[in-house]
Amino acid sequence: MVLKLGIPKGSLQESTIKIFKEAGYDIKVRERNYYPSVDDPQLECMLIRAQEMARYVEGGQLDCGLTGLDWIKENRADVVEVCELTYAKQSFKPIKWVLAVKENSPYKSVKDLEGKTIATEVVNLTTDYLTSHGVKANVEFSWGTTEVKVPDLADAIVEITETGSSLRANDLKIIDTVLDTTTRFIANKKAYEDPKKRAKIDRIIMMLQSVIDAVPKVCLMLNAPEVELEAILEILPNDNPTVSHLAKGDWVDVMAVVDKGNLRDLIPKLKEHGAKSIVEMPVSKIIE
Repeated sequence: MVLKLGIPKGSLQESTIKIFKEAGYDIKVRERNYYPSVDDPQLECMLIRAQEMARYVEGGQLDCGLTGLDWIKENRADVVEVCELTYAKQSFKPIKWVLAVKENSPYKSVKDLEGKTIATEVVNLTTDYLTSHGVKANVEFSWGTTEVKVPDLADAIVEITETGSSLRANDLKIIDTVLDTTTRFIANKKAYEDPKKRAKIDRIIMMLQSVIDAVPKVCLMLNAPEVELEAILEILPNDNPTVSHLAKGDWVDVMAVVDKGNLRDLIPKLKEHGAKSIVEMPVSKIIE
């Protein structure tokens, strides 16, 4: 059994290959080659733009692949959305397609764009959005540099943004969110009905998700007086930390997985209850 896997070429390529590598799949891309090598004989990889991925998965040229929810909807593809994998080019957060106009524009909402012109790369997605709001407008496909088309070539744009910096740099303001989108692992319906292919897909997803789940976490280890253990367990956000007795004295060793963002408040509180030898260690995977 060989599973044909589509890797998104373009903005998601580097982050996708990095996550696969951390999950245990070493994918190597050679220059000017669209067939990356992978250290798994059950996988064949192909680089395909995320914009086209869903179409080829639906058609069966690929068994599965990674693309955004936006491109599934734009292609109106009939595929299995096996799971959501929340990562993007710059962060592990959802990104947005937004409706934007010039900062000094008279348009305040989508209703104001009746009969106007909207430039975008996602024509179907934008059309469906307008229909849901009962608005008819002229939706034009944009080949790129969409931000510069307002106001001379279009009244508004629908554009993707992760940080909003490009919109602000072009003196644009967001008046609505068209879609929050994240990466999805999708599969061809027939392929997903194959028990062997489905099992392989599920194993890959388990490993990818374990990497994503570990990103905001660290493992915290510390020694503490046993008399302070109850108070320390109340401080730690982990539901069931590992606790073991040290070889000498009335001390215990505590190990817990915690959010990185909590450390600046958590560690001083632990010290107040006598904790010492506090060690922070990275977490590469979390599998529940």
